Order: sequence, then structure tokens, then C-alpha cells
Amino acid sequence: MSRRVKAWIGRRAFAHMQRKNFDLSRISFVPESALLPLRRIDVDPVPALAHTRAANPMAKLDLPFGPNAWLVTGYDEARSVLTDSRNYGTDIRHLFGQDGPATGDDIGGLGFTDPPVHTRLRKMLTPEFTMRRLDRLKPRIDEIIADRLDAMESAGQGADLASLFAFPIPFLTICELLGLPSEDQAAFQRLGSARFDVTNGAAGVFGAVSESREFLFEAVRKQRQEPGDGLIGHIIREVGDGISDHDLGGLADGVFTGGYETTAGLLTMGTYVLLKDPSHFALAREGDEGQVAALVEEMLRYLSVVQLAFPRFAKEDFNLFGHDVQAGDVVFVSLSGANRDPSLGADIERFDPFRPAKSAHLAFGHGIHRCIGVELARIELRAAYPALAKRFPNLALAVPPAELKFRKTSLVYGVEELPVTF
Repeated sequence: MSRRVKAWIGRRAFAHMQRKNFDLSRISFVPESALLPLRRIDVDPVPALAHTRAANPMAKLDLPFGPNAWLVTGYDEARSVLTDSRNYGTDIRHLFGQDGPATGDDIGGLGFTDPPVHTRLRKMLTPEFTMRRLDRLKPRIDEIIADRLDAMESAGQGADLASLFAFPIPFLTICELLGLPSEDQAAFQRLGSARFDVTNGAAGVFGAVSESREFLFEAVRKQRQEPGDGLIGHIIREVGDGISDHDLGGLADGVFTGGYETTAGLLTMGTYVLLKDPSHFALAREGDEGQVAALVEEMLRYLSVVQLAFPRFAKEDFNLFGHDVQAGDVVFVSLSGANRDPSLGADIERFDPFRPAKSAHLAFGHGIHRCIGVELARIELRAAYPALAKRFPNLALAVPPAELKFRKTSLVYGVEELPVTF
């Protein structure tokens, strides 16, 4: 038995799954009962999610395999779980049936690591996401936005805002941040979407994750010899052999996917939301910095494109909100459910850019696993929405809303295409 398995069994965290020889990568389907937090109608979570939250903000999920699973949908309950790093772990290597050492190698990003490994890795990334560092990206982001607006205009009426505007902006920004070439855009767009879509089960997700991570591992290997000017090169120069290729590739992968697909979804669906109400679109065009910032925060809360937080695995038996949680149980937090909790204010199901902030939304998660790229996402959104509205003040959908194709079961929600007229 490996050192990793002995360590986790000793802590009783994953004893149940180990006994069952549970390997999530072998699962080729996801039961309908587990898809409730991923289901939506248009941009809204299905009503059943609100009914579940009202009946019990922490409910048992009926899964036919593996450990007990719980779904948390209440705002206060979600904050409590996301803040608690003592009772839960997020390391997922056991789900792949792997026996690698518990050193951080080959984990794949901050979201799937626990302290002290998480602490060490996040400390390496944090300097790259300070406002001082990010401010240097603002001119380049403005250039990318202007270029994509030109591309939309060149495409003419019926242009797809998703592929021409929403996806390239965060993709090229992240490439700039990491110091990666952008030649592989088409492949990464495909992999970026596939890794969050559970339609084909966990096996399909893991396949897409593996492909995209291999690309980034190769990029790290190349920059070991000749460090670039981006995040990967900076960390190599600062830390050197203090971080392995797998760890650095995993960090780069987490930064790439966390800052690419999510922001792309927000730009596409956010535009769709703005077009539903001319006054909201006008606010994006004419509002001052404070008003645009408030609009963006409400958009983040309302859309909650990241529908579930990183799963938490119970380290020991304990009582949670009146339920007996056992060691090895998995707790899912519905961010879209928590951000629509009526405790956050009146008429919470409605998009209101003037809504007074009663409590901070959870669109970026909370606690030690809160998204490290929060400020980068805000910079992009605060620049892109106004630029789009000013360039195309008569922007409108080119098709009826009923013809839009939304993702049916994606951890990161979005719409595949958004044809528009100017």
C-alpha cells in the first residue's frame, strides 16, 4: 500500500472510497439525481433548486456509487463549508485511482490540494495576481478588446459574439499572463469547454483535462530551458527547482481554465442579460466606473457561471447542520443556489445592477480556495462590457432567445453561440 493511501486512511478521510476501490475516472455517466445543481432554464437555475434550498439548505444526494454525497444550497451554509479547511479536504487524486505521493506532484491546480501543499503553491502564485502586476496587463487587455470588436464588425450582421469576442478576450489575456503562444486557440477552446461538461460523465471530463494539461506540461518543460516573460517564466526564475514541472504545469492549468472558460461565459451570457433590458445595456455604455463595477458584481452573482465549488471531502465524522456526515462523504456547494438565496435581499431571482450589496456573493468561491484570479476577471469584465456597448449601441440578438443553445450539464454554465446584429 502506498504512502499516500496510508496517510489518508490514517486520517480516516477517504477510508470508505478506498475500501470500495472507488475510481471516479471509470464512471462514464452521471445520474440524473446528481444533475440538479447543473440544470438551468435560460440563465436561471431550475425552480427545483430553490425548492430544495427552501426545504433543506443541505440535502442528501442520491448517488448509486461511491460515498455519501450532500448538496449545500443555502448562502450561510455555503460560506460555512467553504471556509472550513479543518473538517474537509479537496485533494482528488484518490478519485483517479492513483497512488502518487502526497507531495503535490501531478495534482492539477490549487483547487485540488490541501494545506500545507496548497499553502506553498498558492504563495508562489499570489505575487503574480497583485493589482500592481495586473495593472501592467490593462493596456494589452484594451488592445485585445478593440481588436475583437473590429473582428465582429468585419464579420457583419449575425456575427457570433461568443467566438469572436467573449472567448478570445480571456483566452488571449491568460496566454499573455502565462507567457504562452496563442496558436493553439481552437484546440484550447474545445478542451476548455469539454473539461467542464459532464454529459459524457467523469471519463469525458478527465480525458479533456488530461489533454490540456499535457500541453501546459510541455510549455513548462520548454520554459525550463528558456523562461518567458509571463507567469511561468517568473516562477521558474524565482523558485527554480523548488517547484516540479508537474506542480507548475498544474498551477498553469488551473490559472488557464479558471480564468478562461469562466470569463468567456460571463461575457457571453452577461451580454445576453444586458440585451434583455435596454436600460441595463445603456448603463454599461454610459455608467461611470462605480456603476459599471456594481453592474459587474451583480452579473457575477446573478449568473454564477461556476455552478459548483470544488468538492469537499469529510476528513472525519461530524454533525453538519443537523446531518451526520461520515468520513469520506463528499459535500457539494451550489454557488448558483447560494447566490440566489432570499436572505441576500428582496427579489433575488431578478438581475438588478442597483441592488445594495447585503452580503458578498460567492461567485468566486470563498475561503482558502477562493479564485486567485478574481481581480483579473473584474478588470476584463469592467473593460469589455462598456467597450462593447459603446462600439455597438444598437446591439441586438440576431435570433430568438428560444434558438440559443445553452449547455445542459456543465460545471461552468454558458451558451454555445450568441449571434448578434449591430
